[in-house]
Amino acid sequence: MISITREVMTPEIRSASLVDLAGADGYLFARGTTGLAGRGLAISLNVDEAAEWLAAVEHRDESATSAQRSQIGPVAIGTCDFLPGSQGEVHVPSVVVVDSGGGHRTITATAANEAEAHRLFDRFTPLQPNPPTASNFSVESAIPVEHYLAAVTAARNAVRDGQLEKAVIARPVTVRAASPMDLHSILRRLEATFPTTYRFSIDGFIGASPELLVSVNNEIVRSHPLAGTTRTTGNDEEDAKLAAELLASKKNQIEHKAAIDMVRDSLLPFCSYLDWTPEPSIVKVANVQHLGSLAEGRLSEPRPSVTELVRVLQPTPAVGGHPRDAALELIRQYEGFDRGKYGGAVGWVDAHGNGEWAVSLRCAEFSNDRTSARLIAGGGIVADSEPHAELAETQAKLQAMLGAILRP
Repeated sequence: MISITREVMTPEIRSASLVDLAGADGYLFARGTTGLAGRGLAISLNVDEAAEWLAAVEHRDESATSAQRSQIGPVAIGTCDFLPGSQGEVHVPSVVVVDSGGGHRTITATAANEAEAHRLFDRFTPLQPNPPTASNFSVESAIPVEHYLAAVTAARNAVRDGQLEKAVIARPVTVRAASPMDLHSILRRLEATFPTTYRFSIDGFIGASPELLVSVNNEIVRSHPLAGTTRTTGNDEEDAKLAAELLASKKNQIEHKAAIDMVRDSLLPFCSYLDWTPEPSIVKVANVQHLGSLAEGRLSEPRPSVTELVRVLQPTPAVGGHPRDAALELIRQYEGFDRGKYGGAVGWVDAHGNGEWAVSLRCAEFSNDRTSARLIAGGGIVADSEPHAELAETQAKLQAMLGAILRP
C-alpha cells in the first residue's frame, strides 16, 4: 500500500467546507474551519495498532514545504466505546483532506498502488446535500423516564453514603423518521450552529462535542475536561447570571474538580511538566454552558501516541464518575442500557502518533437506513443532585442534536 500527499491546488477543493468534502457517508473531524475530511476506505484497524500501521505505509510527500511534513500524510479516524478497554476501531480513508489552518490544505490518497492513488486524486470533488424533503418525526424515550429518575436517586444516595464521589447517569431517546434523514444536511446545520465544537461523522455516528479529551502535537499534549453544566437562554445578561451561579455552585465545582484531578493524575506520568488552569472558566456553546479547565504539558521520551493516552484517560469522570470503578459498577447496575459509543472517544491519529480526540458527546447513532437515530445525554450526580433538575439538564443537552435533526 502507498500514500501520496499533495498540496490542494484545485480551487473547488480549496474553498469547499470540510463538511461538503466528507458528505453524508465520508469521514469528518473538524473544529471551526480546521480538521480533516475523507471519503472511501483503504483499511479499517484496531485503534491500538493504527499508529504503527500508518508508520509502516510507504508515504510519498509531494507537498511544498518540509516544515509542514510532520503534520501531513495518511491518517486514521475512528471511535472508542465508553467502557475502558472496549472496542476501538479506526478507518484510513482512501482520500483525506487536512486543513491545518491559515489557508493550508493537503490531500492524501492511500491505495494499493501508485496508479490507483492518482485515480483517487482525479475523482475527488466536493459533494452537495440532497434537496430538502418533508418528513414526519417521532421522538420517544428509549427507557422510561421513571427509570432514569430512579437511577439518579440511587446514584445520589450512593454518593451520600460515601460509596463514591460522583456518578454520571445518562438516558437515551430515539428519533424515528418516515423517510431517510440526510446526514450531510444535518452536519451542515451542526457546523452553522456549533462551529467551535469538535464536529464528527464516522459510519453514521455524528455529533458536535464541546470537550477535548486529549491532543498530541509532537511533544505537546493538551486536554480540556468539562464538568458542571447550566443552560443558556439567548439573553446575554441572563446567561452571565447563570454562568456566575455555575461558577459559585458547590455541586458543580465538586463535579469539575474530579474531572481535572483525574486528567492531571493520568497525564503526569507521561510528562516532563504539566500545567493546568487553577480555576475553571465558562465554556459556552449554543445551548448550554460548562465549567472547563485546560491542561497542557510536554511529553517525555519515549513519547506515547495519542491513542495510548486516549486509553489511559477514557472514560473521564465527566462521563463516568469518580472513583471510576465504583462509578462504572453503579452505571451497570442502574442505568439500564448499553451506552456503546456515547461517552467514549472520537478522533484521529497519524503515523507520528499525533492526533486529536474528543469525548463522544452531543451525538447520534443512525441506523443503516438512516430512518432512526439514538441520542443520549447525561449528567454528573453528586450528593446535592435533584432528579428532576438532572432530567432538565439532559433535555437541554439533547437539544443540540435534536435541533439539527428535526429542523425543517
